[in-house]
Amino acid sequence: MRTKKWAVQLTEEEQQKLKEMLRKGTHNRRVLNRARVLLLAHEGRYDHEVATMVGVTATTVANIRRRYAQEGLEAALYDRPHPRRPPRLDGHQEAYLIALAQSTPPEGRQRWTLRLLADRLVELGVVDGVCPETVRKVLKKPNQTLGPEAMVHSRRRRRICRSDGGHSGPL
Repeated sequence: MRTKKWAVQLTEEEQQKLKEMLRKGTHNRRVLNRARVLLLAHEGRYDHEVATMVGVTATTVANIRRRYAQEGLEAALYDRPHPRRPPRLDGHQEAYLIALAQSTPPEGRQRWTLRLLADRLVELGVVDGVCPETVRKVLKKPNQTLGPEAMVHSRRRRRICRSDGGHSGPL
């Protein structure tokens, strides 16, 4: 058998901590699986053995070993924080969008569409640019109080499926 590239040598304290985590089971499954991997790797088992026993891939085992060896126990157990993308529209812009959606649609239109709302926000200088999907997400947020007069439609049309698998056309 081949040798392991990243050796896992847990201290007594680390072993106790991992065993305690597994006994209590209060962490999420990913963290508990990583704890199992570390304990089994400490026993000298190979990646493919550990992977089979825990139910992960051998690559995952190797990555956990590497993170433990390079960065320590906490890095091996927990994910790094991921940077979040800032919201496309701030609170003021969202409020403006909601007010616009509740207003009377443009002349010649019965209701607002997502594309019309996005274009109008840019036209009025509220935002530099926004896509209809962002408009849809803002209007779909929970606790939005849009009255029945604020009907907004996307360009997608539902189709009625026939029993032969074809479509009867847009509704």
